[in-house]
Amino acid sequence: MSLHDRLTEDLKLAMKSRDQLRMDVIRMIKAAVLNKEVELKRDLDDAEMSRVMTTLVKQRRESVEQFEKAQRAELAEKERREIEIIEAYLPKPLTPQELEALVVSVISETGASSMKDMGQIMKAVMARVAGQPLDGKHVSDLVKSKLS
Repeated sequence: MSLHDRLTEDLKLAMKSRDQLRMDVIRMIKAAVLNKEVELKRDLDDAEMSRVMTTLVKQRRESVEQFEKAQRAELAEKERREIEIIEAYLPKPLTPQELEALVVSVISETGASSMKDMGQIMKAVMARVAGQPLDGKHVSDLVKSKLS
């Protein structure tokens, strides 16, 4: 079952069970995916849909941070619940050990030796983890530590 079909089925189930938060989040995901499809003028595959949802998670995390600064605990908690629902549709993230092994293998394959090669390594690593919920800054820091 494709991710698109799974979202549609889960939306139906949420409507039947009257789970308002889940309905809202799934509709938000579907709207974001539809906007991206209109922008690209084609249907998205599961990996591209995962990237859209990763962006939604990142936005929610930033919102949680802002709500906590403003001492709005109830809004921060709602955002956290939304993150949990969105993450249920994302593939299992790489462990830190798996990510480190991937970075090391890309560095050895490309023969990179200095910080000048960082862009090339980042491009290769990000291409291999396409569709994974992954923070680019974390990957960048890991690549910097391996190159220096």
